[in-house]
Amino acid sequence: MTLFPKIFEGFLSESLILRGLKKKIISIKVIDLRKFAQDKHRTVDDRPFGGGPGMVMKVDVVDKAIKSLKSKIKDKKSKIILLTPQGEKFNQKLAQTLSSCSNLILICGHYEGFDERIRQLVNLEISIGDYILTGGEIPAMAVIDAVARLVPGVVGKTQSLKEESFSFENWKLKIGNLLEYPQYTRPENYQGMKVPKILLSGNHQKISQWRKQQAFKKTLQNRPDLLKQNEI
Repeated sequence: MTLFPKIFEGFLSESLILRGLKKKIISIKVIDLRKFAQDKHRTVDDRPFGGGPGMVMKVDVVDKAIKSLKSKIKDKKSKIILLTPQGEKFNQKLAQTLSSCSNLILICGHYEGFDERIRQLVNLEISIGDYILTGGEIPAMAVIDAVARLVPGVVGKTQSLKEESFSFENWKLKIGNLLEYPQYTRPENYQGMKVPKILLSGNHQKISQWRKQQAFKKTLQNRPDLLKQNEI
């Protein structure tokens, strides 16, 4: 749900998202909030009570849009999500949780903000980081991308989902989240920069062990906050 639906056109017409849509594994509908405005001028925002800069999104417009969508969705495994810098920090674990939902309604804020009463209409508030954007459209795309690729069939090889940053279930580790291990491809030697010999050995057991070590090393160096303190 957005005031600027054209922002999503390029995002929905490329790569894995397009593949998932074509295969009908996922379905994404961009809802123009202006269609739910109450007046002939399609007013979606107004000046804040008490004064102050900017314009605030109207609660009645958003409420009407939500009710319209909910009337078409009967499944209880649905969530209404508000994209806001004040929300819960989005991460891989939350993406995995949301991927099990049948339907997600994402509300993109814009302008100075939104009427506080809109918070009472949603199930969850999500932030993609501690910074301010012009609107919730980019956060919505981030959530869609992260969640959609976890839906079975969207990504061709599910094994790739298990050995990437923040996902390591096949390693059966219990030390916290890990960043992904280093990856290499041809040429084997590029301007003196060589592929580690272990990856050319053909010994899959040793390669697996090397990858675990490298993932831990990279995480310890770049994101030690992801590791449990008693493992450092």
